[in-house]
Amino acid sequence: MLGPLIYTILFVFNAVINLYIFVIIAAVIASWLIAFGVLNPRNPFARGLIQFLDALTEPVFRRVRRIIPPLGGLDLSPLIVLLLLEALQMLVNGYLPMLA
Repeated sequence: MLGPLIYTILFVFNAVINLYIFVIIAAVIASWLIAFGVLNPRNPFARGLIQFLDALTEPVFRRVRRIIPPLGGLDLSPLIVLLLLEALQMLVNGYLPMLA
């Protein structure tokens, strides 16, 4: 009886992790577009999008930056967060189905 509940929890967990990975990738691409002058941060829509992405990603990135600061202007925090999320997802997907 616990099997369907475990798989539902696993589905929701994977959906949330995958959505956050998408948000991280969008934040990185937006920062690149701003850096190269493609995206104008003075545009109201662009500013709102950037603020939304920053509100979702910056608290997590800030924690990683406390441990590993940017190296020579290169911020590795998105990459580290992506790797940690993938590792967490593989760990949970490997062990949780065993409970079912």
